Formats: sequence, structure tokens, C-alpha cells
Amino acid sequence: MTDMQSHAPELPAHIEETIQSISKMHAERRDGATPFRRGLSRATAVIANPAFIAGLIAIVGVWIGANYLLIALGREPFDPPPFSWLTGAASIVSLFMVSAIVAEQRREDQIALQRELLSMQLAIFNEQKTAKVIALLEEFRRDSPQIHNRVDRQAEELAKATDPQTVLGAIKQPEANPEEDA
Repeated sequence: MTDMQSHAPELPAHIEETIQSISKMHAERRDGATPFRRGLSRATAVIANPAFIAGLIAIVGVWIGANYLLIALGREPFDPPPFSWLTGAASIVSLFMVSAIVAEQRREDQIALQRELLSMQLAIFNEQKTAKVIALLEEFRRDSPQIHNRVDRQAEELAKATDPQTVLGAIKQPEANPEEDA
């Protein structure tokens, strides 16, 4: 073990579990991807690159320019205006691009949902820990003979752990009665 490793602070078990869960999620995504899915991911990465857009503009410009040049030279253009071959190719490329982007976005949304759920679990756990710390401090204050005993309503409220189902119900309640917001 190196000197750096021996002095590295240990993470609490729940943090370590969360990190392992995130790592596992990314590994499963990477390892579970089919060759088609990996190809689709690479294709969307290429499509998202500004150089791809510049390349498309260049291809369209060369296509149109070559046809007009052939017309100017008195020769038969390979795709005369209104460029029906170019239009068809653009439609096919557009269909592929939209399908690839939508498929990849759906997969990214699933990963984002998993991350969101992990974050929510951590937030709930941290809220419970905070409530426990406040409760312990209040207990210490009540039990300590050196500290004047008084009622602290705010500390009492903060010491109560929040029930996630209650919060979810409160969030959904305005959605159930949209006419009340009007």
C-alpha cells in the first residue's frame, strides 16, 4: 500500500454503496450494449459534432455547385434543379438522424432517471441523518444540567424525519386540483 492510500479517508458505507451503484449502472450500460446500440451511440456522437454539420453543408454545396457547373458547361447535370436526388438523400439522412437521436435520447433518459433515483435516495438518507442529529442535540440539551431547558418548536419540527410518501403526496396534490390554481 502506498503512503497516499494509507492516509485516504474511508467513506461511510452508504456513500461507498452509492458510488458502487453508480459505477455498476455505468458498467451495465456499457457491457450490456449490443453491437447495434454501440454503433448507434457512435453515430449520434458523430451527428452531434459540428464538423458533421459543416460536412453536410459542404456536400450539399458541392452537389448543387457541380450540377450548376455542368449546366453552365452545356452538359447534362446528374441531378438537375430542383435536385430531386438531393432531396431524397436528405430525407433519408434526416430520417436516420432523427431515429438515431430519439433512440439515444430515450436511453439517456433512462440513465438520467436511474441517477435521479440514486440522488433522491441520498437526499432522503441525508435528511434522516440530519433529523437524527437534531434530535440527539435536543436530547443532549434537555439532559444537560448546565443548559437551561426550554422549548424549541423549530428544533422539534426539524428533528422529525420526513416521510417520502407524505412529500410525494403533497407534490401530487396541486396536480390533482388544477382548477384551484387558476
